[in-house]
Amino acid sequence: MSFKKVSVIGLGYIGLPTAAVLASRGLEVVGVDVNQQAVDTINEGRIHIVEPDLDIVVRGVVTTGNLRATTIPEPAEAFMIAVPTPFKEGNAPDLKYIEAAAKAIAPVLEKGNLVILESTSPVGATEKLSAWLKQARPDLSFPQDLGDNADIKVAHCPERVLPGYVLQELVSNDRVIGGMSKACSLRAVELYETFVRGECVITNARTAEMAKLTENSFRDVNIAFANELSVISDKLKINVWELIKLANRHPRVNILSPGPGVGGHCIAVDPWFIVDSCPDEANIIRQARLTNDAKPFYVIDQIIQAADQFKKPVIACFGLAFKADIDDLRESPALQIVEHLAGLGIADILAVEPNIKELPNKLIQKNVELVTLETALEKANVIVVLVDHKQFKAADKSQFAKKVIIDTRGIV
Repeated sequence: MSFKKVSVIGLGYIGLPTAAVLASRGLEVVGVDVNQQAVDTINEGRIHIVEPDLDIVVRGVVTTGNLRATTIPEPAEAFMIAVPTPFKEGNAPDLKYIEAAAKAIAPVLEKGNLVILESTSPVGATEKLSAWLKQARPDLSFPQDLGDNADIKVAHCPERVLPGYVLQELVSNDRVIGGMSKACSLRAVELYETFVRGECVITNARTAEMAKLTENSFRDVNIAFANELSVISDKLKINVWELIKLANRHPRVNILSPGPGVGGHCIAVDPWFIVDSCPDEANIIRQARLTNDAKPFYVIDQIIQAADQFKKPVIACFGLAFKADIDDLRESPALQIVEHLAGLGIADILAVEPNIKELPNKLIQKNVELVTLETALEKANVIVVLVDHKQFKAADKSQFAKKVIIDTRGIV
């Protein structure tokens, strides 16, 4: 049985592109989000996030009527949950948004429906989702009770896309699909094959959950090596960028680029889910998190030393997003650094972030000023490169010549 109507719960950086791609394949897609402003924006054929070409796709599928947004779930054949999974105090995973999504869709579930958890989750989260659904709908059967014969099929399929390339990678990347039973997996594959050109690889739900955590932890560990190397190189008065370039000439060495830390909703968060599950065993994974979490404070110390050279220091921080050429500030080390500096009161702080129109309130309250690149280069005596946005790469580097530069991205 093919799908005709799909509901996507959560219309953020993953949910909205997924909904738009599904709708572009001719399916009726209902997007659900608690943010009324986001819902209204989408229904006008516009977008509330920055992602290349997404505005064109959304405008097209809203115009054809294939995509519409609402704050209240309605019946559908499949439900894809793409809500945040942050962590609580002590770096323990917080599943409140998944639980809220389960309670929201439960009243409209019908026999034969498919529920997919796309949110990056700790091992066992898909089983908890199914338990919450069962609690809300005891009249239906779920895979933990009847396996392949359950009324509702439940699976986990983690997103694995790169911000800035989401539309391409949603289609081209392989997908790991972990059903709570074989029938759940096969039903989920049927849905993903409506838009995925990559291979849909079947496993169980727990392995699918762990696969995504493993991918991001691998990245985190390797970034931690680069960040530690940059600190060591500073102490030994070695140019870390040249060092890495030389080391990477070895055919089996591929060191990543260091930075001001690690940000985003995945790499900076997901390794803690493994640590929380196996605290006595996840030693390298924990240390990588601690190393990367310490890097912003190392950068802050460098900035303070640079500012001390001036009677009236003006510090321009280039970039607030967690990576280049996007507007996503979640878990951003650049944002953390700017917020901390502003709280010290040691200088006037200018922020240059070409992908946003206004600063977060916590920076406005601390008198940080959002300025253009040109204004920053004119007013600042200390330049801190925190994100390698294309605008910064393209800037005339001669304009930096009379400034004190702290370049965490190696572009100057």
